[in-house]
Amino acid sequence: MLALMPLAAARASMTRHNRREFKTWLFADGVRSVDRRTALRLFGVAAVFGGVTQVVPRTLRTALAQTPTAQTNELPLRARTRQWTMIIDLRSCDGCQSIGLPPQCTTACIEGHFTPDPMQWIEVFEHELPGDGTRFIPTPCQQCQNPPCVNVCPVAATFSTPEGPVLIDQDRCIGCRICMAACPYDRRFFNWGDPPVPPEALLADYDLELQVPARKGTVMKCDFCPDMVRSGTLPYCIQGCPHSAIYYGDLEEDYATNGRELVSISRFLANNDGFRLKEELGTQPRVFYIPGHGEEVGRDPTNTGFLPIRWPWTRLAEGSARWDR
Repeated sequence: MLALMPLAAARASMTRHNRREFKTWLFADGVRSVDRRTALRLFGVAAVFGGVTQVVPRTLRTALAQTPTAQTNELPLRARTRQWTMIIDLRSCDGCQSIGLPPQCTTACIEGHFTPDPMQWIEVFEHELPGDGTRFIPTPCQQCQNPPCVNVCPVAATFSTPEGPVLIDQDRCIGCRICMAACPYDRRFFNWGDPPVPPEALLADYDLELQVPARKGTVMKCDFCPDMVRSGTLPYCIQGCPHSAIYYGDLEEDYATNGRELVSISRFLANNDGFRLKEELGTQPRVFYIPGHGEEVGRDPTNTGFLPIRWPWTRLAEGSARWDR
C-alpha cells in the first residue's frame, strides 16, 4: 500500500514541474477526501463555486471554515477558462424508484428553470440490458465539442462558449428547427405557443444563459448551468439527485464533484470504464457515463418503470398554451 506523506509537506515541496506527479499520487484510487488548502489549490473552489453555500460539498465546506486562504504562485483563478463537464454514475441511478417519486434530477431542473411543459431538459430514459432487465439513463444536452446543431444554424443563434456549454440566443433564433433535426440526441425543444410557465417567470430579465422567460417560436435546451457554478452552487439536477449520481467538474483541472466527494475525472472514468453516448458520430460530448443499473443503491434491474414527471405550477401565465412534444 502506498505510504502517504502529509498533504501540507507534499504541497510545500511542489513545483510547477511535479504537479502532475502530485495529482497522480493524490488520486491514486480515483477519489480522495481533501483538506482546505488542497481543495483550494486543486479544484479552484473560489472560481468553481464562488463562495460557500449549502450545496458546496460538506467536506469542502467544513474545511473552508477552519483554515486561512492558501497563497500560491499559480495563475489567478479568475483568469482561467474552465472546461465544464458532467459525469453520470449509472450505478447509483434507480430512476428514483427507491424513494417513490418521479426522477428528481428532471423535477429539480424544471422547477429551477421554469421549464415549459412538456420540456425535460434532462430526461431519464429506460434502456433494456442484454439478457434481462433495464437501466436508467439521465440525458441532458450532451454539450458536444463538435456540435451538429451549431454547424447547421443559419443565423448563428446557437453557439459554443469558451467554457464548453452550447447555448441558444433566443434574440437571434428564428424558429427554423434545423438544429433540432441535426441533434442526434433529441435534446432540443420548440415553443409551439406561449409557454406554459408560472406568471413570475415572465418577470425575469432575459439572459441567454438562463433562457428565462421562454419565448414562443424559439428553441430551448439544457444550458449546463454555468451561471450557477460561477455564483457558488451546483446545477439543479445535481442538487435534486437523491443518490448523488451526477458529478460536475472542470476538464482543465481534472476534478469533479457530486456534492459529497471530489474525484479525478480522468482516473474516475478510466477506473470505471466511462463512456459517452453515440461516440461513433464524432460529436465529442462533454457528458460521460459510468455503466451500471442502480446496483449501488440496491436496485434490481428487473424492477422496471418509473413515475411520470409532473410540472408543479399551480398557476400559469395568461395566454399559456399546451402542446405535445
